[in-house]
Amino acid sequence: MTTLEQGSAEKRYVRPYGDTTGDGMVQMSLTVPVPHGPKAEGAAAQLAAKMGIEPAMVVHSHAIGPDFTFVVVYGSVKHLIDLDEVKVVEREYPLLTPTEINTSVKKSLRRKMVVVGACIGTDAHTVGIDAILNIKGFAGQKGLEYYRELRVVNLGAQVAVPDLVKRARAEKADAVLVSQVVTQRDAHLLNTKEMAAAFREAMGERRPLLVAGGPRFDPLQAGELGVDRVFGRGTTPGEVASFLVHALSHKGKAA
Repeated sequence: MTTLEQGSAEKRYVRPYGDTTGDGMVQMSLTVPVPHGPKAEGAAAQLAAKMGIEPAMVVHSHAIGPDFTFVVVYGSVKHLIDLDEVKVVEREYPLLTPTEINTSVKKSLRRKMVVVGACIGTDAHTVGIDAILNIKGFAGQKGLEYYRELRVVNLGAQVAVPDLVKRARAEKADAVLVSQVVTQRDAHLLNTKEMAAAFREAMGERRPLLVAGGPRFDPLQAGELGVDRVFGRGTTPGEVASFLVHALSHKGKAA
């Protein structure tokens, strides 16, 4: 990390750190469709150089079958990142313990919070939604089924949007969580927009909280997709539960 000055205004910039401050060293891995050998390593080094890594050094390579080579390249980049231009979604709510979440729900709703989850469209990958909802959880944290004051309805995979809306209304859901892993032709974005539009049409302002999650989502896309929150890869059940408590609490105050 380094600080540069432009005129009287000081700005913070960052450059990758390897051995010394500001050296810009990065490591990149890639697979080239070339049999293992000097030609494959040379192709990888040339590609890295065209990406701005210079000098680009191949520090590891091995064959992946007869026709492919996995290569690791190490080198320096000259680019700087202005931290003032880095836009991310930062967590604006505290991470609560299961006990704190149960207490908050009981106090604010005076009943159990109803959470409906599903993989929508043709997506059959339930690992993500199960990691958040199922009691076994993820990353050492219990899933939402573990929380005494939450009632979880996991609809599983390949749920049609109309069926999701119908079930959410029947269950009087406070929140709907959808997981999307399949991203070909932006299917995850299109499905999420369709889901959000369907809830708006069916329920208007009385719709439940809408939360989307998956490894290819950008948390900055929530407004564009019409949902209340987007979670990316590595999200834990505790983060989701804490958000639901925070969002429903503020929603109740606004009402």
